[in-house]
Amino acid sequence: MNLLSIQSHVAFGHVGNASAVFPMQRLGVEVWPIHTVQFSNHTGYGAWKGRVFDGPTITELVDGIADRGVLPRCDGVLSGYQGSAEIGGAILAAVARTKAANPAALYCCDPVIGDVGRGVFVRPGIPEFMKAEVVPRADIVTPNHFELDYLAGTEVRTLPEMKAAITAIQALGPRVVVVTSAHTADTPVDAIDLIAGDGGRFWRVRTPKLGVSVNGAGDCIAALFFVHYLRSRAAGEALGRAAASTYGLLKRTAEANSREILLVEAQEEFVKPTTTFAVEAV
Repeated sequence: MNLLSIQSHVAFGHVGNASAVFPMQRLGVEVWPIHTVQFSNHTGYGAWKGRVFDGPTITELVDGIADRGVLPRCDGVLSGYQGSAEIGGAILAAVARTKAANPAALYCCDPVIGDVGRGVFVRPGIPEFMKAEVVPRADIVTPNHFELDYLAGTEVRTLPEMKAAITAIQALGPRVVVVTSAHTADTPVDAIDLIAGDGGRFWRVRTPKLGVSVNGAGDCIAALFFVHYLRSRAAGEALGRAAASTYGLLKRTAEANSREILLVEAQEEFVKPTTTFAVEAV
């Protein structure tokens, strides 16, 4: 399997491509990473060095890959933090070019906009561009609860509202919606839910909530889900596998009291998770 991953990158730590690429490689996937930004570290530290790239840079790199004649062998495109609407446009052009070369290729978009407690943290114009232009062209989207509310134009508090919001986003274009951090009225305070919708069916995986707050976990779970979905074409199965691996990664990170997810140290979790969880139809 070959995947094009277009998202942010950091030299130190693990967010964006620095979080997504290695787990996919560990699962036996050839990944062609293109970075939308290159920072010294993630912005959660409050200070960083580096720069945001522009749309033409993304297009130029895709041109170079296409020149190798390999786009017909690309099975999908994964995108995360986009940096600007211009970069978003370049990503959509890359998706269109990939699908023209391989009509079976899928596009998985992690619609990075914001988070509960933090609100919107991307540049002005990106949330609107994401909802109007990017999400409608995606086959799979992986919002967190905050992003789900924004994209669906609602405030989800119950499981029926969650399913309705997922359906509303599917009406925009994506076939599969995965909510990576769901909290509804029936979610225990010591747990977190992951919920997927595909073709009118819904699945939930409930894992214990860990006392850890780190960056990059969402990037990792989007990548894991995408790989498992491409292989199985079963949203419930892919959700269970991605949830188990991510839980193992975060548990190891919490036990070490690490500021960064321990992506390399916990790499066996991607192949053979220590703990698995029930996948229930809801």
